[in-house]
Amino acid sequence: MNTTLIIMAAGIGSRFGTGIKQLAKMAPNGEIIMDFSIYDAKEAGFTKVVFVIRKAIEKEFKEVIGNRLSKVMPVEYVYQELEDLPEGYHVPEGRVKPWGTGQAILACKDVVKEPFVIINADDYYGKEAFSKLHEFLLSGNTDADKINLAMAGFSLKNTLSENGAVTRGVCVADEAGFLKEVVETTGIQCVDGKIQCDNAKVSKWITPDTMVSMNMWAGYPDFLRYIDEGFARFLDALGENPEKKEYLLPNIVAELLEKKLASVKVLNTPDRWIGITYKEDIEPAQEGFRQMIESGLYPENLWDQDKVRTNEIREKQDG
Repeated sequence: MNTTLIIMAAGIGSRFGTGIKQLAKMAPNGEIIMDFSIYDAKEAGFTKVVFVIRKAIEKEFKEVIGNRLSKVMPVEYVYQELEDLPEGYHVPEGRVKPWGTGQAILACKDVVKEPFVIINADDYYGKEAFSKLHEFLLSGNTDADKINLAMAGFSLKNTLSENGAVTRGVCVADEAGFLKEVVETTGIQCVDGKIQCDNAKVSKWITPDTMVSMNMWAGYPDFLRYIDEGFARFLDALGENPEKKEYLLPNIVAELLEKKLASVKVLNTPDRWIGITYKEDIEPAQEGFRQMIESGLYPENLWDQDKVRTNEIREKQDG
């Protein structure tokens, strides 16, 4: 079965180069975080990559990563633009940014007709997350009455930055491992071994082992249809400050859960998430990738040795 990896990259800066934190080189041969995500997805069995970008960065994006990756697996591009609105709607005065992650996924509706996983361009999720979500997609739509989704659940302690507070989707799951609630929580940091955050209710029960969402979702085309139908409802309810409101995936999932229209399986992963929240995160991230390459988890030259090393890596994991 064909499966697609959707990479949300429209938020990357419009000027590529050394100043763009998401495109900092992570490995000796110039690989960036996205290279490792695509390598892991390919190894897990995904058959196509769809990049969500803006037309303004298309040329630079292809030069930096797109052209290189199109040699190792099929690649398509879709475009997230501020003006891409349903018929009869107009961009509010003062609005300059596109409409968020929900609109980014909506850009895929004409090219993604198969099961898919969604990730951020600048986050490293680890091998197990891709493997588990791919297995979920292969298992098929098990609940015919609901939109079937899954998310990768990370231990909070594996997603923190030593350089400041972070925002995370703090998850509450039932005993069967299905998502009940995602609480978008700001100001999360570890102080003297204890987790602090800006949400007074969450702060009473949050721990280093609490499961969080890092915007890695698995779904089927019916999820895209719901996002499409919901965009007009979102625009109708903009209210005050329409120049700042965003159509976000966690909010869409929360709405589905509230209406009892979806089941969301939380697939826990022990892997450490790597991302660049602060400029100071770049060096520790590079060190993390150096150690993974040194241990043999990844080949030193990611793409040239792709076919040769995949079996070796799997043997190490099995052993």
